[in-house]
Amino acid sequence: MGLALIASAGTNANEYLARHAAELGYTRPVIVASGGEARRRLTDKDFEVVIINAPLPDEFGHELALHAVEKSHAGVLFLVKSGNAEQIGAKLQERGVLALGKPFSAAQFRQAMQMAASCYRRLDILRAENDRLADKIAQLRLVDRAKCFLIEHKGYTEADAHRLIEKRAMDTRRSRGDVAREILEENEPGTEGQIL
Repeated sequence: MGLALIASAGTNANEYLARHAAELGYTRPVIVASGGEARRRLTDKDFEVVIINAPLPDEFGHELALHAVEKSHAGVLFLVKSGNAEQIGAKLQERGVLALGKPFSAAQFRQAMQMAASCYRRLDILRAENDRLADKIAQLRLVDRAKCFLIEHKGYTEADAHRLIEKRAMDTRRSRGDVAREILEENEPGTEGQIL
């Protein structure tokens, strides 16, 4: 289970939130009393869930919620009085913050926390897929650069350059990107590397 950050100034509220977070597997949530301290903690660790119990002593808390969404991957739960929840909640929800009106039941809180954690996990899957695709694009660009080098400086045709990279990758059981990187490194200005 990941880490939870609770930004709340009330001792009773802190105990309540920590107890229910522990029931969901967040046994040692980090509890801070101000928005400033929460921001500092967000830079130190990767939290799965951020719970903000408004108001905080140094700010109302919606600013922190937006900061947490923008600067971290955490699912953000904003706890606010019911009257304010309707006003602020719609705007925050557009940005990915889940607002829960106070007072709320333990079941509602746990369900909202589970939803925030689910958002984090879903985004984590999307981030991993994005990283995989970005790596694939970088590999393709590297291969294209190596092909261009072979065509421009070694007189290969595009088909021959492609075939050389493919064959070397298969023969050495490495990726085409690794072979392309090797070709480019071997032939950096000032080195006497050979392609074949």
